[in-house]
Amino acid sequence: MIAVTDEDIRDKYLDRAILELNEFTRAVQTCKLCKRKDAMPIIGSGHPQADIFLLKHSPQETEIEEGVAFYGRSGTALRKAFHRLSINPLNVYGTLCIKCPVDDARQAAKKCVAKLEEEVAIVAPRIVVVMGEEALAVLNRLSLPLSKRLKPSLGKIQLLTPSIEALSPGWRCCGHRSRRNLHRRRTNHRSCQY
Repeated sequence: MIAVTDEDIRDKYLDRAILELNEFTRAVQTCKLCKRKDAMPIIGSGHPQADIFLLKHSPQETEIEEGVAFYGRSGTALRKAFHRLSINPLNVYGTLCIKCPVDDARQAAKKCVAKLEEEVAIVAPRIVVVMGEEALAVLNRLSLPLSKRLKPSLGKIQLLTPSIEALSPGWRCCGHRSRRNLHRRRTNHRSCQY
């Protein structure tokens, strides 16, 4: 009988996660449910068994051009923040709720958005960092096993599932805390809540 080490087991789990994430990516890239014209969907990026799962609602222009989540200025800012916080980037996976570059996020097919459930299951992170109220709303609509509804709660870690924690935003709209009334007048965001 051959002895199996912990490292052998970790390698097998990693191989499986890579395979499943590649299959998931192919399924997303060949999906025809959204009206995305000729543009490719934006795929998640990072380690397939990351502890930290970054979740943003929809793609920015540079992400659409490259087809990769957290590409461009947002990715650069995150890498700098990871460096300052001594977080190994290999412990992070980032993705979007809306993977197809549609003109309006409401045009995204509900089945496409629900694929996020599979992505979370493959990566199996320890914590999901929710970036914005729209991403929080999508996450709360998913049917993750044994999941609890998250509340906007700035800086407080909540339990999403028995094995996954979440850090959700604690503000509505764009979250500007300084000079609130001035912000509301300039942006006409009467519904901003602080």
